[in-house]
Amino acid sequence: MTVAHTNSSIEQLLHERILILDGAMGTMIQQRKLDEAAFRGERFKDWKKDLKGHNDLLNLTQPTIIEEIHRQYLEAGADIVETNTFNSQTISLADYGMDTLGYEMSKAGAECAKRAVEAVQRAQPGRRCFVAGAIGPTTKTSSISTDVNNPAARGAIYEELVSAYGQQVRGLLDGGADLLLVETIFDTLNAKAAFFAIQQAFASGARRVPIMASVTFIQAGSNRGVTGQTVEAFWNSISHVPLLSVGMNCALGPKEMRPLIEELSQIAPIYISAHPNAGLPNPLLPTGFPETPETLAPQLREWAENGWLNIVGGCCGTTPSHIKRIAEAVRGVKPHALSTVEPYTRLSGLEAVTIRPDSNFVNIGERTNVTGSPAFAKLILAGDYEAALSVARQQVDGGAQIVDINMDEGMLDSKAAMEKFLRLVASEPDICKVPIMVDSSKWEVLETGLKNIQGKAVVNSGSFKEGEQKFIDQATLIHRYGAAVVVMAFDEKGQADTLERKQEICARSYKILTEQVGFPPQDIIFDPNILTVATGIDEHNNYAINFIE
Repeated sequence: MTVAHTNSSIEQLLHERILILDGAMGTMIQQRKLDEAAFRGERFKDWKKDLKGHNDLLNLTQPTIIEEIHRQYLEAGADIVETNTFNSQTISLADYGMDTLGYEMSKAGAECAKRAVEAVQRAQPGRRCFVAGAIGPTTKTSSISTDVNNPAARGAIYEELVSAYGQQVRGLLDGGADLLLVETIFDTLNAKAAFFAIQQAFASGARRVPIMASVTFIQAGSNRGVTGQTVEAFWNSISHVPLLSVGMNCALGPKEMRPLIEELSQIAPIYISAHPNAGLPNPLLPTGFPETPETLAPQLREWAENGWLNIVGGCCGTTPSHIKRIAEAVRGVKPHALSTVEPYTRLSGLEAVTIRPDSNFVNIGERTNVTGSPAFAKLILAGDYEAALSVARQQVDGGAQIVDINMDEGMLDSKAAMEKFLRLVASEPDICKVPIMVDSSKWEVLETGLKNIQGKAVVNSGSFKEGEQKFIDQATLIHRYGAAVVVMAFDEKGQADTLERKQEICARSYKILTEQVGFPPQDIIFDPNILTVATGIDEHNNYAINFIE
């Protein structure tokens, strides 16, 4: 099935009705009560680590069982089955000493699901079902410190995540996945690395398929995720990705997830999915979860009747019986009509910032800039990052809606300083609640900054000063990293000083960004150059007038 076929086929179904996602693979595997030998199989019988509970390994050692579970969900009414590949990438597999098996395990997982789908479609001619390659969050985090004594410590870095996800994506695609689902997102920076890897794979010639996203919020009654982002801030952070759908899964049951999915359905202008747990885990219950098929299905039908859903299924604790009841409950209910969202500039830290036509000036705190603040530069050069953080905090407390961070100083390792400071900022909710503007004249420093920000940032800046192709290449990456961009009126000839030159360069950059790179117009911010006035030099006399014009 080609990407065009996959797209048109699933889009047609989503337009017609609510699609059904499967339930919990882990729950079904646990019901099998497999022992250590069953997990190991013949190939891994002498493996040096315990393997019981390593569910993804069953794609290689017990593929018939995995295929049968997929078939049970399909027979219960699922239109989409997720591959058994939640942890099938280098980072998570390292826990078992199997970090070289990410590609193989992902490919095998997709093949198991594909065989189940093909068997059901042969038995039921005309039925259309899809395999979603499941991409989990890994066992590491790139936004949260892993050392109480070092707020800048991280369990994983962006490059490691992109590499690990890249292998998994290739395996899933080679195994026949029709969709890619980045799910159970608890760290938005991890997810951005996954989306980067997917888009990188597509750009390098891999088969293109629709992309789905699903976030998890762990606090019942809270509007914040694991890293502290609100629902809207999360959406702004990943809105650059050409997604088929966005949704929520895991951690919460239907009662706790209800207000969150309602909010998401109103702010994201794409298809909406939900697959909650069968309630909050309760080890005192025989099933471990309170929601039965009979109690879960009516709640999800209400969500559907409220117009919030395009795709619905179950996460932890849900079985084929749950999925069968859900499918019956939402049958005939009109799917969610895509929300209309105004094309405003939408940024985020832990919280969302929207720049509307009626917004006042947006205040950018620029004292965290070593080229503009001697006091801040002195702190950074002395290695006093704690005091430097207080400068950022003062900026936010003083009303800055965006904080500009610049580490361009000849005596500094600018990349290392940018990375360390951004990681420390991420540990301070009262600072990182606002979006970050990564500011540098060096591309490698800008890129380092983007690899350490989970929200939707602004890059300051892009220009034609190194030529058009370099501008296109860097803008493509900025968009893939998920940032807005400041574009300077600066080209191969130098800074624009006349009204005509300013207009010419801004128009040229706008055309290239929107038509070639794919930048949304609302993510482009122009800097038409404020040049020095009252210099006494005749040719400078019109600088102020030209800028105002």
